[in-house]
Amino acid sequence: MTDPDHQIGAGANGPRRIGIDGCRGGWVWCGRLDGRWQGGVRASLAQWPELDALDLALIDMPIGLVEHGTDERRCDREARALLGRPRASSVFRPPCRAALEAADYHEACVLNRARTGVALSRQTWGITPKIRELDRLLRGRAGLRWRLREAHPELCLWGLAGGRPMRHPKRTRQGRAERLALLGALEPDCIALLETLMGAHPRRAVAADDIIDALVLGVSAGRLLRGRVGRVPGDLELDAAGLPMQLLLALG
Repeated sequence: MTDPDHQIGAGANGPRRIGIDGCRGGWVWCGRLDGRWQGGVRASLAQWPELDALDLALIDMPIGLVEHGTDERRCDREARALLGRPRASSVFRPPCRAALEAADYHEACVLNRARTGVALSRQTWGITPKIRELDRLLRGRAGLRWRLREAHPELCLWGLAGGRPMRHPKRTRQGRAERLALLGALEPDCIALLETLMGAHPRRAVAADDIIDALVLGVSAGRLLRGRVGRVPGDLELDAAGLPMQLLLALG
């Protein structure tokens, strides 16, 4: 059973696009559907058949994984170079695909080190179940592969701000204000969705920065559908399963 979705704002009907971010309650989403900003929290991606009806969904979770080798994904390396310090630290190195099936952190580190030469951080291990969920979904539903695409909120903000990284960390009061000011200047009617979702869902299920990240991706998806497309790297790379290893962002 999924949580109820919440609508906010109004406007002319247009492309159906959303942003998705992982949260403790599952997945938080924000986007413009049927002319209105809407959002909610879903327990799983597999129980979300409406994904097939979207024009574009951007998700903050790795898509496309290495199988072996010491080289990391180009999209992560190039994203860090664009963001610079300190925002580059928000772009982590995902696990190899074999590590997704590990029973615990120790086993995941052993598997990842054997195939790539490096272990996993605790932070990466913490979201491995969500990476596994997304990987299984896209490998099993090929029709979603070009409709559900990877994006990174900080890189999207960089693009929306005209090539300028955010000055403040997202979990600080200044960071939240900085991000909402940018989003409000681009799509004012999306901002009220933050308070709506915060009031509808407990903090143990979704945090404010999760919702803001989903809003960033939802706004970026709209601009992407209008042709303001950026890709990192510029040339498409596919992993062994045929999934794209590329970050999308909207250009300011």
